[in-house]
Amino acid sequence: MYKFIKHFSHKARRAFVLFQQFFTALMQFRKLQANERPRFSLAWKYRWLHLRDATATTGFDRHYVFHTAWAIRVVADLRPAQHIDIASSLYFVSSVSAFVLTKFIDFRPANLGLSGLVSDAGTLMQLPFTNNSVESLSCMHVVEHIGLGRYGDPLDYDGDLKAARELVRVVAPGGTLLFVVPVSGQARIEFNAHRIYTYEQVLEMFPELELVEFALIPDDGATEGLIRQADPRLAGKQRYGCGCFHFIKRLPT
Repeated sequence: MYKFIKHFSHKARRAFVLFQQFFTALMQFRKLQANERPRFSLAWKYRWLHLRDATATTGFDRHYVFHTAWAIRVVADLRPAQHIDIASSLYFVSSVSAFVLTKFIDFRPANLGLSGLVSDAGTLMQLPFTNNSVESLSCMHVVEHIGLGRYGDPLDYDGDLKAARELVRVVAPGGTLLFVVPVSGQARIEFNAHRIYTYEQVLEMFPELELVEFALIPDDGATEGLIRQADPRLAGKQRYGCGCFHFIKRLPT
């Protein structure tokens, strides 16, 4: 009962705040509408109210801002002739394509229309590349979704493992894989959103690859948003951290 009352009280306070913001916006609208020399059409029917943006700081999705920033820096350092991305953030591929020829593969292809960027249809379960052919590859915040049905894909409990094997198949010896998934001290599925992995599970998914860097976006980013060359033990202290893994494929002996 206490939890219910607390939840209801929070909802009631939030509703009151939104009403205050709406009333303030209405008064501001009327003040603007009273302008003696209008340069714009200003009518209530054109309203598009945003009542949650007057914040002290600019909010952002920490996982997607920092993991793309990390990956762009890695690709900028490596400067491959071409970079292949599998279904990661469109902000990432559009940015990387400014300085490296980039191909983006997704079973829901995006019509991006940018120079230096090609977008093709393809599935992570059967990538359109020959064995050992891709010098620079990324698949970030993707594999944790595979097989959970969220994006219309078939249900497959081990879909993430099959996807990982396909990534390994196409990476060239000496080539790079940038791989990002949520990490925590407890491996779990939050259906139907995503899987969350332990640090050790991720390494076990790629026995043929060698880890060059582990970067972490921790739950509490008050001190540091992105930790480069993070201590792997930190991953186990997260509830929903973001693990960024830079792998290379071992050369044949």
